[in-house]
Amino acid sequence: MSPGAEKAFPVSWDQFHRDARALAWRLAGIGTWQAIVCVTRGGLVPTAIVARELGIRIIETVGVASYHDYKTQGSLDVIKPVSHKVIDLNGGDGSAVLIVDDLVDTGKTARVVREILPKAHFATVYAKPMGRPLVDTFITEVSQDTWIYFPWDTGLAFQPPIAQSGGG
Repeated sequence: MSPGAEKAFPVSWDQFHRDARALAWRLAGIGTWQAIVCVTRGGLVPTAIVARELGIRIIETVGVASYHDYKTQGSLDVIKPVSHKVIDLNGGDGSAVLIVDDLVDTGKTARVVREILPKAHFATVYAKPMGRPLVDTFITEVSQDTWIYFPWDTGLAFQPPIAQSGGG
């Protein structure tokens, strides 16, 4: 999470599915790709949706760990690199590869992945201002001080009205 983030943006499964399909729709008008590199773990769900919608069957992962306790971004570790077979597609320049993640926040993870595949097309469902310049396509921008609660990270619970919680 970005330093000082205070606003909550809970995303339901329905909303996330619609947003990921909107991302696929937008990507369909841009080009065709031979493979998707999914930034794990957050990119797993949108990658499945985008791959289905675009008919992409080659799906690779890159594991970059940065959020070590869900809210504090620490040092970046590439814990699972991209296979050379995928990097070498289309002459090895990465232009035949689509990178998918759920969110670009500060851009630290995106920078690491961009170094691996500098000519790939980078797409995220959500983007924050600090990371937005590092992605080519996204659906929704939220403020830097917003924490997105993804449906796979939450359960149903009472939420106090904004006026009572001091937000807004």
